[in-house]
Amino acid sequence: MSSSASLPDPAPNSASPTAPPSPDPADRRRWFALAIVMTAAFMDLVDVTIVNIAIPSISNDLDASVSAIQWITAGYALAFAAGLITGGRLGDIYGRKRLFLIGIAGFTVASALCGLAPSPEILVAARILQGATAALMVPQVLSIVHATFPAHERGKVFGLFGAIVGLGAVSGPLLGALLTEWNLFGLEWRPIFLINLPVGIAGLILGAKFITESKAPKAMRLDLVGVGLVTLAMLMLIYPLTRGHELDWPLWGYVSMVGSLFVFALLVLHQRQKAIIDGSPLIELSLFRVKSFAAGIAVQLTFGVALGIFFLVWTLYMQMGLGWSALRAGTTGIPFSVAVSVAAGISVQKLVPRFGRKVLQAGALLMVAGLLTYLWEAEHYGMAITSLQMAVPLVVMGVGMGLIVAPLTDAVLSEVPKEHAGSASGLINTVQQMGTALGLGLVSVVFFGAIGDRLAPQQLGPAFVDAFQQSLWWVAGVLAVIFLLMFALPARPRVHVEGEAADDEGPLAKEPALNG
Repeated sequence: MSSSASLPDPAPNSASPTAPPSPDPADRRRWFALAIVMTAAFMDLVDVTIVNIAIPSISNDLDASVSAIQWITAGYALAFAAGLITGGRLGDIYGRKRLFLIGIAGFTVASALCGLAPSPEILVAARILQGATAALMVPQVLSIVHATFPAHERGKVFGLFGAIVGLGAVSGPLLGALLTEWNLFGLEWRPIFLINLPVGIAGLILGAKFITESKAPKAMRLDLVGVGLVTLAMLMLIYPLTRGHELDWPLWGYVSMVGSLFVFALLVLHQRQKAIIDGSPLIELSLFRVKSFAAGIAVQLTFGVALGIFFLVWTLYMQMGLGWSALRAGTTGIPFSVAVSVAAGISVQKLVPRFGRKVLQAGALLMVAGLLTYLWEAEHYGMAITSLQMAVPLVVMGVGMGLIVAPLTDAVLSEVPKEHAGSASGLINTVQQMGTALGLGLVSVVFFGAIGDRLAPQQLGPAFVDAFQQSLWWVAGVLAVIFLLMFALPARPRVHVEGEAADDEGPLAKEPALNG
C-alpha cells in the first residue's frame, strides 16, 4: 500500500469548502495493521525469552537431558533460521498478508502442541514446528512495514519496533517466571506456551481484517533447490555443535561442519545461476552490493552469536548455579530489559540522526563494559551475589543492546527497494537467528564443556558459576568483533525527507546515499 497521498480525495463539502479533511481511513488502517504485525513480533520475542527462564522447570518435569535442554531452544532457532529466507520469498510471491496469516495460525497450533507435550522429544519436535511457522510469520512483519510506510516514516516505525524488542525482552522472563511460579491449574511450565493461543487467535482475526495485501510487482518462482541447500548447510553446521559435547565430539561432526562451508559456497553459485536463468533466486545476491546491507548482515550474524550464548547461560547460572527461583531470576532481568526498551526507543529518532554509526559502536562498547563488570562481580561475590549487585552491569548492557537493535534494522533495510523487501527482511532475521542457533550450539563448548561430567551435588553450583564466567569472556570477544565490523556501516544514516519517494523504488545498483 502506498502512502495516503496517492488515494482519491474525499467528496467535497459544499457547505464548508475550507474545512479540514477528515482523517483518511486508509491511514488509520495501516496503523492498525502495524499494531497487529508488531503484536505478532512481540509474541515471537516473548516466546524465545519466556522459554529460557522456564528451562530448569521443564528439565525437572520432563527429566530432560543436557542435549534436550539445548534443543528446546536451538531447535526453535534452527527451524526459524532455516525457514526465514523461504518465508520472506513466499511472501513476495504469494502475498505478505496471506503468509503472515498462515504463519500466525501455524504458530498458534504449534504453541498448543508445546504446551501439551508429554516428553522432551515431543516438546523438541513441537518447538521445531513452532520455529518453522514463525519463519513464515516474522519476515512478513518487516516487509509489510517496508511496503506500507513511505521512507520518511520508517525511522519512526523502526524506533517503535526497537521499543517492542525491549518490551518483549522485559515481558518474556518476567511472564515466564510468574507463570512457572504460579503453577496454574497444576500445569507447571506449560502455560508459557498456552498463553500464545488467545494472542494468536486475536492476531489472526484482526490481521485478516486490517492488513492490506502486498507482493512483489513482478512474478517470481520459489527456488526449491535453494531452499534445500540453505537448510542442509545450516543443519550440517549447527547439529554437530549442539550434539558435540554429549557425543564426545565425534569425527563426523567435524566433517559435517567443514562440509557445510562447501554447501554454502554451492548455494552462492546456484543463486548466481538462478538469477541469470529466470531472475527468481531465493537470495538476492545483488542486495550485498549495497554496503549498508552487507555490513549490517555481518553485524546481525555476530550479534546473534553473542545473544545466543549469553541468554541461555545466564538463565542456567542464576537458577542452576546460584539456586535461585524462576521468579527471582525473572525479576533480576527487569533492569536489563527496561534499559533495552528505553535505549531502543530513543536511538533511531534522537541519537542516530546526529551521531550516525557511532551510536551503534557505543552500544557494542557499553555491552562489553557491562559484561566485564558482571564478570568482576561474579568472581568477587561468588555464590553470595545478589540481584541488586547485578543491576548495574545489566543496565549498562541493556542500554548498549538498545543502541544497537533498532538502528541496525533501519540501516540494513534503508537502501532496499520494495520488490525485495520480503527477501531482505527474511535475510536480516535469518542471519540473526542463524547466529543465535550458532551461539546456542556453542554453549556446548563454552559452558557445558567447562563443567565436569561427574560432579557431586555440592560441586554443581560453583561449577555453573565458573562456567558462566568463562562464557562471558567469549561473549565479550564476539562483541569486540561486532564493534570492528560496524566501521563498515555508513557513517551517517540516509536522511528520509518528508514526501521522499525515490527510496521506495530505488535501484539496487545505485550507491547508498551516505557511505562511511
